[in-house]
Amino acid sequence: MVSSLRKITGGIRNSERGVALLAVLLGIALMTLLVVDFAMTAGLGFVSAANQANELRAYYLGRSGVNLGLALLAADARADAKADSPVDSLNDVWAMPFPTMPLEGGNVSVVVVDETRKLNINAMMDQNGTPNEPAIQRMERLFTILNVDPALIPGIVQWITPSAMGAPGGGNADYYLGLRPPYQPRNGPMPTIADLQLVKGINEAVFNRIRPFLTVMPETQVNVNTASGQVLASLEPEMMEDQKIVEQIIEARQTRPFSKVTDVVNEIPGVAAFGTRLTQVLTTRSQYFTINGMGIYADARKVIAATFHREQTGIGTLTNWHED
Repeated sequence: MVSSLRKITGGIRNSERGVALLAVLLGIALMTLLVVDFAMTAGLGFVSAANQANELRAYYLGRSGVNLGLALLAADARADAKADSPVDSLNDVWAMPFPTMPLEGGNVSVVVVDETRKLNINAMMDQNGTPNEPAIQRMERLFTILNVDPALIPGIVQWITPSAMGAPGGGNADYYLGLRPPYQPRNGPMPTIADLQLVKGINEAVFNRIRPFLTVMPETQVNVNTASGQVLASLEPEMMEDQKIVEQIIEARQTRPFSKVTDVVNEIPGVAAFGTRLTQVLTTRSQYFTINGMGIYADARKVIAATFHREQTGIGTLTNWHED
């Protein structure tokens, strides 16, 4: 009897020891998990903080690139102030390729783009809210040259048409309101060229193709000294048909930029026949410039695109700022 009782008591004690051991093991496992989780969280937090710090450094390096671009534009304005016939051309200091510079452990690069070398997409609608046919025809020629369907242009015109000039909400309003998410047409000038991506039929491939040749800056003329061959060819039907005229303009300005738009008529063979029309859409000066500043620090990269209106004093007034 006593022996049996001892066996039972010993079994209970052994069972209690087993439960206690299991509890200790579970506690150790939980503590290990907590320590590992804390270490991982701390490590990820450190990496995240380092990445944020690198991105911030890259951002300020990008801003340094923008400031450098402003300095180049100001230097060019000071040089123009001393010139007898100031012009803006691809021979100017702001247009020259600028090498990437090491700075504070990172790198800074800057590219300045003349917005007056492009066609103003908002010019297809005049100030009275009616279609500007000559500007629309130039846009059609540009799209044709770029192998982009000109049938997309009416949709762009409808997008920038004031609602008061057409159906309530503008043309194709039902199409845009039927999208997910829905949105209203602009019914006015595009504030940025990115607005073009919202227009019906303008996909990413089309947008990337036409973007370098279009602007929303209020320029009514094209700088003959900086415009691309595609833009120059789109200005007049004769120039689109005869590429030699465009080639001669580009070759002539490389040697000596045009100081007056009438020089194009006088110096380039074949232009006199349509020179009166051409000189109305040409200029030799530029007012709006986009400065693309890029900062790189470690694995972080920041690109800032800032568009400025350059005053005669050389001071730049910000009109648009975009970060990527």
